[in-house]
Amino acid sequence: MDRGLRDLKREATREALAKAAFELTRERGLSGFVTADVVERAGYSRRTFGNHFSCKEEAVASVAFGGVDDASAILAGLPSDLPLLDVLLAVMKTQFTTDALVRMRELMAMARQYPTLEPYVLGVQQRMRHTAQELLGSVAGDRYPTVYVPLLFGAVYGAVMAALEGTLDVDLGGENDPSPASMDYSSFLDITFDYLRHGF
Repeated sequence: MDRGLRDLKREATREALAKAAFELTRERGLSGFVTADVVERAGYSRRTFGNHFSCKEEAVASVAFGGVDDASAILAGLPSDLPLLDVLLAVMKTQFTTDALVRMRELMAMARQYPTLEPYVLGVQQRMRHTAQELLGSVAGDRYPTVYVPLLFGAVYGAVMAALEGTLDVDLGGENDPSPASMDYSSFLDITFDYLRHGF
């Protein structure tokens, strides 16, 4: 989808506000700042903040979208007959950078620490999951049974959530002191998709 300059500026403003709120939470804790601190750091007005977010918790949670680009551009460059499993792997390898994954992991830890943040983080996760599953469904078209897309996406989403939550020991890079038993993100994806191809 081609976006105009206005949409790009709006998105950049939203990302700057979300990043400022996230950084302030990281530095001071969720109760250590107010909306005025967010807008001062980001260089916008309170009114602009209100045009994008209802509260600082929503802004903090929205940082999960930053750095994750529109996957439709990636999909457009892939062969139309590429198996859906390979499409999903390509998106996972190109979309989720080290910075985005570490930020998501940190955001999930913040949600556990600050209960008022949790519903906003869960809401963002749900929107991301819904958007991604719809996009995958549009790529699949009628090449697969109806049940295939939700099952495939659910399996991959569950595995990634286990890595982000720390249930699986995955070194996302950019973090301090990974354990010697940690696997890197690329190896984690290879193992996950190998199981999906060949069974458990």
